[in-house]
Amino acid sequence: MNILKLKQMLEHFLIEDIGEYDVTSDTIFGQAKQGTLTFIAKEGGVFSGGDVIITGFSLLDTQIEVALHVRDGEVFEAGQQLARMTGNMASLLKGERVVLNLVQRMSGIATLASEATMILAGTKTRACDTRKTTPGLRMLEKYAVRSGGAFNHRNGLYDAVMIKDNHIAFAGSITKAVQAVKGKLGHAWKVEVETESLEQVLEAVEAGVDIIMFDNRTPEEIKQWVKSVPDSIITEASGGMTLGNLATYRETGVDYISLGSLTHSVRALDISAKVTECEGIMR
Repeated sequence: MNILKLKQMLEHFLIEDIGEYDVTSDTIFGQAKQGTLTFIAKEGGVFSGGDVIITGFSLLDTQIEVALHVRDGEVFEAGQQLARMTGNMASLLKGERVVLNLVQRMSGIATLASEATMILAGTKTRACDTRKTTPGLRMLEKYAVRSGGAFNHRNGLYDAVMIKDNHIAFAGSITKAVQAVKGKLGHAWKVEVETESLEQVLEAVEAGVDIIMFDNRTPEEIKQWVKSVPDSIITEASGGMTLGNLATYRETGVDYISLGSLTHSVRALDISAKVTECEGIMR
């Protein structure tokens, strides 16, 4: 997790919610009232978001003490305390909603990623995410995928080459598209090609790509096409993959299965925030 980037993100999110000031909390509590804020799981899952909690509350008040009761990637049960923050009551309430929203979403993603990983356990195939993330939250959502034991695909358009159907159509063929890329980029760039037929798979192999994606193919097709790909080339299956049908791809022999559903349609886990006041003076 890039903490510098996380701070920038959280500053933007907190400013969006607080505005000029928290008219309710600042009026009622002022600067003297101390308290505790506890995050409590209302359902079980896999936790993600420890850095969000620590960084978010420290931006509001460096005197807030944070105690994490679970670590990223750990399983928790309903009723379990996940984190406890102690400090100025107004500061705690200013950060409560933004931080909790992110932790709920990240933990939901981590839980799905863990379920996908368990479905594929015992095979060579690994689950990974896609670029179908919430704008502005990609770093956090991809981190949550890793918290759940799954893997990241490329982070964006900038860190890997993926030649898709539109690129192939414009270039004229897979071979021409790969040649155009390799003729301009250095040796450090991996090249992935999206394929929709066995003929395209064979052409991609001949073109010397690093990764071949089987796009929207059946388990039977993938199982056969993998046989034509040498071990030096990584294989990936993508398109319409969900936790509901993932098990049908277990025995295809593909290296990775990418699931947009890990991030684009995740349900935030149900986590509550309980506030308790206590007497105290401003430190």
